[in-house]
Amino acid sequence: MGQPVIIVTGGSRGIGAAVAQSAAARGYAVAISYVSNRAAADAVVDGIVKSGGRAIAVKSDVAVEADILHLFQTVDKELGTLTALVNNAGILEHQSRFDELTADRINRVLLTNVTGSLLCAREAVRRMSTKHGGKGGAIVNLSSMAAKLGGPGEYVDYAASKGAIDAFTIGLAKEVAAEGIRVNAIRPGLIYTDIHASGGEAGRVDRLKDAVPMKRGGSAEEVANAILWLLSEEASYATGTFIDISGGR
Repeated sequence: MGQPVIIVTGGSRGIGAAVAQSAAARGYAVAISYVSNRAAADAVVDGIVKSGGRAIAVKSDVAVEADILHLFQTVDKELGTLTALVNNAGILEHQSRFDELTADRINRVLLTNVTGSLLCAREAVRRMSTKHGGKGGAIVNLSSMAAKLGGPGEYVDYAASKGAIDAFTIGLAKEVAAEGIRVNAIRPGLIYTDIHASGGEAGRVDRLKDAVPMKRGGSAEEVANAILWLLSEEASYATGTFIDISGGR
């Protein structure tokens, strides 16, 4: 059996970067996708390579199907047989009441967070499934506690997109369980990453942390540790499973 190969979408920052680094430390050859920040992606790759690992960065927007195909084909060529996918790439827009949302905004969020994740998973299944001659593998989808909490007054569209990821995780897990593929999901809560600045409030975690039973925000590494467990053989009987990494919120 060769070196395991993982794709981490949106792997240039935050949770994705932490997953890429943790996966490399556990022996994976790592491919990360990024949309625009080449320098950040290269920094993650360089760190892995300097530590003796194998890694590549591929410019690929999961909102564009042709980019997804290019990502997976590049990994096929440069790293080998895919064994793991982490559907991490996701966006949110500025905090807003629901009645102020536009169709363009809603569609942008759904295209990246839902359609992009589904198409990446499709490409993974085509490579991993024993039905297609593959040797199995594991997929972890990034949901969010917003799927359970709803994101009122801020991100109802984002929360809805993550609710779709929950339903997708359950359905795909059942569909491919007998084909050697496990499909699970993580629901991060308030985590210190750059995504909050994208929503217009870089200090959001600190504002809300007192509502968390543990009274603090989480780290990207704490989320990555749970993702790597779900990908590992230690989780060999877990599929269609959700882990909330939310400090009890």
